[in-house]
Amino acid sequence: MLWKIDNLTQTLKAHLLVLLATFLVSGSFIASAKLSGIISPISLTLLRFFLAVILLMPIILFNKNYRNKLFVTLPKAMVISLFYSLYFIAFFKALETTTALNAGTLYTLVPLITAILCVFIFKDKISFYQMILYFIGIIGTCIVIFKGNLDLFLSFSLNHGDFIFLFASISMAIYSITLKFFYKKDDVLIVTVFATLLGGCLWMLLALEIFDVPLQWEKLQGDLIFYMAYLVIGTTLITVYLYQKSSIVLGPKKLMAYVYLNPAAVAVLMYIFERKLITSSILLGIIISTFATIVLLKQK
Repeated sequence: MLWKIDNLTQTLKAHLLVLLATFLVSGSFIASAKLSGIISPISLTLLRFFLAVILLMPIILFNKNYRNKLFVTLPKAMVISLFYSLYFIAFFKALETTTALNAGTLYTLVPLITAILCVFIFKDKISFYQMILYFIGIIGTCIVIFKGNLDLFLSFSLNHGDFIFLFASISMAIYSITLKFFYKKDDVLIVTVFATLLGGCLWMLLALEIFDVPLQWEKLQGDLIFYMAYLVIGTTLITVYLYQKSSIVLGPKKLMAYVYLNPAAVAVLMYIFERKLITSSILLGIIISTFATIVLLKQK
């Protein structure tokens, strides 16, 4: 009986952690908008990873157990960070030839892609009922993204950048799977997070060289430093930790189901901080996507 209560407590805690991560990630859209056009997004992501590594470094270096674990953890963290970095790289390259609206629409496929991949990797099953729930989640999220504008939705068409972003979405799905796949009971979570971010720095440095992107970090001054601090601490350091921790308990399918709440969370934060009204159509989309997410999370 106590074991069941403990499991229930751990599961509830994991859901709350992912919900917190969802709002933190949604806040990154507002912060990123303030930094947009100042420096290259790839350079910006490298800086996020680099500063997060600097913040964690003293904790790792001054603990002998953590240092020893780092060498064991780094190889698998390089794989985890590869797909995490590929998401950002493909995302930014896609936005060169597609719109944020198209990208947001395609991102709603991540939970479904994750579920399909779990069938092959973890031998999970997807029932017809679950498939319907995934599509309800996609519909609800799209209502929020398109602000209930049917004409805008019907004008949606794919271009070259959309196929690149589809690759980004697949990378995000694989990233969530690697969190669970590579986890071992004797892993130290803080070391895994540090190694993942360190690996991310290496992959983003490689991307910088391949695409010949300048750093230009000196351009971040004044109020921009505040937004950068939020991206580093809130949506890089804390979020990576929350996703790693929650994936152990919930698994990738339930972790990625929260994607349906991202546009809703952005709408709520925009209302709180920028007083942008939530229309009745957006509210309808939030209700539908929230319903789909809750029911999906109750599935085995």
